[in-house]
Amino acid sequence: MAAPDGAPAGAVRAAVPPVSLSPSRAGDFMQCPLLYRFRVIDRLPEKPSEAATRGTLVHAVLERLFDAPAAERTPPRAKALIPGQWDRLRASRPELVELFADDADGERLARWLSEAERLVERWFTLEDPSRLEPAERELFVEAELASGLRLRGIIDRVDVAPTGEVRIVDYKTGKAPRPEYAEGALFQMKFYALVVWRLKKVVPRRLQLVYLGSGDVLTYDPVPADLERIERKLHALWEAIRLATETGDWRPRPTKLCGWCDHRAHCPEFGGTPPPYPLPLAPAAPPVQGRMGAD
Repeated sequence: MAAPDGAPAGAVRAAVPPVSLSPSRAGDFMQCPLLYRFRVIDRLPEKPSEAATRGTLVHAVLERLFDAPAAERTPPRAKALIPGQWDRLRASRPELVELFADDADGERLARWLSEAERLVERWFTLEDPSRLEPAERELFVEAELASGLRLRGIIDRVDVAPTGEVRIVDYKTGKAPRPEYAEGALFQMKFYALVVWRLKKVVPRRLQLVYLGSGDVLTYDPVPADLERIERKLHALWEAIRLATETGDWRPRPTKLCGWCDHRAHCPEFGGTPPPYPLPLAPAAPPVQGRMGAD
């Protein structure tokens, strides 16, 4: 899901220094500091994408399905929710109209909605919602660490066993990563686990990623040492963000993902120029004067 501290598409808002960290924005900085600047500080608008919007739609359907009694949480019921949730999504985000503005005959929209249906149907092969009673859905969480760093995010689903054990679940509409990239995929989940641990004093028993695009379920059982490591990593990341914010030094980090970036026109790696830095810069430290003395 979209991070709560992310910039909304289609609107430019006044620049402000970052005050909190979410999994998405932490991922942005690790991927490319300049991308983080464009999204968090400059708040440059981004075009909505079909893939991301379909993910938002599927998340909304899976959340709303739990409003129904357990016996009625069926694939037909879930698929029947899609048109209404799509209407609600468009009403709340008018910029989504442009996604299918050139689709005069509606064929592309129909294919897009059919793919959303397939993703929803696949979920039923991975989990049985009639046997689940989530404690929380689309849960906004926020915790301030002892250092003052504020962490925040939105957890798709929280399950609590009768014994009190907590499971954090996140839906992904893409495909599961290869094993060598699993650690990167779990970063978001460990982030959430850290927040829950700091808020509730309970280490979640299980972290679960449900990949609807490939039909895989990735699980991980964290221990306090894991969460202490992620906390140290986030502190180091926040210190790097603080330094870049004060100096205005946001360096691009070219990767294969650049091809998907909306901001290449502003990126020096593609011959572009970033907009003028909208925050005050910290004055440079005066040079240290040497002193000559007798040998």
